[in-house]
Amino acid sequence: MSMKERLSYIFGRTAFSKMRDFIERTTLFAFDLDGTLAPIVPKPSLIGIPGSIRQELNTLNAQAIVAVITGRSRSDALHHLGLSPRYLIGNHGAEGLPGWKDREQVFSIIANQWQSQLDKLLPGNDRKGIMIENKGVTLSIHYRHVCNIKGAHKMILEAINQLNPQPRRIGGQFIENLLPAGAPDKGIALRVLMEKSGCRKGFFVGDDETDEDVFRLNDENIFTVRVGMNASSDALFYLRGQNEITQLMSEINIALRNKNNVSTPTVVQ
Repeated sequence: MSMKERLSYIFGRTAFSKMRDFIERTTLFAFDLDGTLAPIVPKPSLIGIPGSIRQELNTLNAQAIVAVITGRSRSDALHHLGLSPRYLIGNHGAEGLPGWKDREQVFSIIANQWQSQLDKLLPGNDRKGIMIENKGVTLSIHYRHVCNIKGAHKMILEAINQLNPQPRRIGGQFIENLLPAGAPDKGIALRVLMEKSGCRKGFFVGDDETDEDVFRLNDENIFTVRVGMNASSDALFYLRGQNEITQLMSEINIALRNKNNVSTPTVVQ
């Protein structure tokens, strides 16, 4: 897909037609969790997948290969998902990826080293609402609830610059995600899953900076959709908001049924 096609509204006539033409039986469907399958909430532990999305996801999971690639740990994501997709990849691609188990142990050691260093660089009395989340193989530093956002962010960045070894830093809305150098990102994860599953094509939906690792792949066999319009994104298509996910998944399921020559079941009220 060419650069001129980027940031087209997915439910526009041309973009929608391209989506239907792209989908086939050998397509792997991958989704981010927070902000994509589930609306963003002030307290991440309270996210929930709306019933309409859960129903469409279950339908898709029954007729295609589905992956969830999330920044959460796998155990945390599974708790909120309520279903088991074919692949559940956590920690921005660094946890649960087939063939990477041995390296996960190394990433875990590094994450624990960073936490120990940050406990000294950001003493408890100075954190003032800053929360360090150790997710097993990566760290996330949250600062949504601090009084001085700008000051807290500056302090966090100064601490990160002193970490050894230096992490790959991916910023977000009131969050800094720290990934070990060499850890697979979401783009690498999607490619690995396509290869392992034998899927020729990949369809990915995400909403934030960590998902840009997929959006930047620029592969004609990967169809990317961003939740929310962002002119700087490398995604090819976009939804206007998370509230359009149900419609998107419904159209995916319809397209798959048509490609598989399976009649739409009658819904009994």
